[in-house]
Amino acid sequence: MDGDGSKLPRVDGGKDAWLFLVGCFVFEALVWGFPFSFGVFETYYTDNLPFSQHPNGIAAIGTCSSGGMYLIAPLTLHILEAWPSVRRLSSIFGLIVVTTALVASSFSTQVWHLILTQGCLYAVGGSFLYAPTMFYLDEWFVLRKGLAFGIMWAGVGTAGVIFPFILTSILNAHGFATTLRVWAIAMLALCTPLIYFVKPRLPVPAPSHPRQKISYAFFTTRTHISLQLCNILEGLGFFLPAIYLPSYAQSLNLPPIAGTVLLATLNIFSVLGSIGMGFLCDHLQVTTVISISTLGATLSVFLLWGFATKLPLLITFAATYGFFAGGFSAIWSGMMKEVQRVSKDAKIGTLMGLFAAGRGIGAVLSGPVSEVLLRSGHFGSGGEQARFGYQTKYGVLIVFTGVSVVFGMLCFGAKRNRV
Repeated sequence: MDGDGSKLPRVDGGKDAWLFLVGCFVFEALVWGFPFSFGVFETYYTDNLPFSQHPNGIAAIGTCSSGGMYLIAPLTLHILEAWPSVRRLSSIFGLIVVTTALVASSFSTQVWHLILTQGCLYAVGGSFLYAPTMFYLDEWFVLRKGLAFGIMWAGVGTAGVIFPFILTSILNAHGFATTLRVWAIAMLALCTPLIYFVKPRLPVPAPSHPRQKISYAFFTTRTHISLQLCNILEGLGFFLPAIYLPSYAQSLNLPPIAGTVLLATLNIFSVLGSIGMGFLCDHLQVTTVISISTLGATLSVFLLWGFATKLPLLITFAATYGFFAGGFSAIWSGMMKEVQRVSKDAKIGTLMGLFAAGRGIGAVLSGPVSEVLLRSGHFGSGGEQARFGYQTKYGVLIVFTGVSVVFGMLCFGAKRNRV
């Protein structure tokens, strides 16, 4: 019962909770699906004027949009945790900024214009648009929180199955400017009703309600440090397959549709991975779940991508990596629960913001780092003559991705000492 005696909707199930989760799933798909489908833009910008004349920095567009949303998360989530009454306004403000960013990017003539608009400005808007769902989901799901987060985050994988085909079609037919304007209209039309329907379960405090006190005492605990380090370092290579698989396929002279198929496969299995890893976090120790994700992703990079120069093996890699690595964000629910076990005052918004920022550090750094690695040379002949992925100019990226994923094993620092 709430304060006036009316009955609150059921938690962890029931029509209201599941409808809310469906809304969050679609919200996730719209906000995050666009930057996570950047691989098709990377290929287009690299091959077409005016950006192909000076292509340095193109990869940073994608990492700034997705990584930027992660990095801004501590600020947006801190504001919304301290002042719950502004959560609805946050989504409206975010939608206006996202739409503005997409329209402004359509007028770009240089790569740095795209970095500022399609990259950074989109990230600011996306963060404020999306952040309130974190708090609402925590109210609707308690015992099934891991599964609920996994289903919600599966939205980006589902979008990644559909969006690359749509974006590729519009890009090839009408160019980048029209594509970005069409996407701005679609975001405005689809997100507006979701802002109304994706709502809190509990009554929202009045604006005059005192500011919520937020504790950061957990920050220096071994548990948080170990989990955060594995989160940051694993994120350094996490985004590279989604960014470079289309270009990699093109360098091997595979059919033009191959890159889009690979992105779609990666994202299909990311959906399954998100739900699976989230479910496991409700039933297993978080270090066990991270180990499963890390081992599967590492083997897929070194044994599949490293030897893949034909489409069937590349599809197998995309499926395997998508399942084991694509569901990593769903493990945050287990990480947050582990930190809260040793630090009772740690709040979900604060923890979510810090883990998202850690992921963002890896995402933003991966763009310039990957470009430096690509310019540094390759392991072999490259191109269609290469027998293995290691022999192409992308070989150094394959090794870098695999090594970064291995750092997920740092999570055992949290298991050995819980404080």
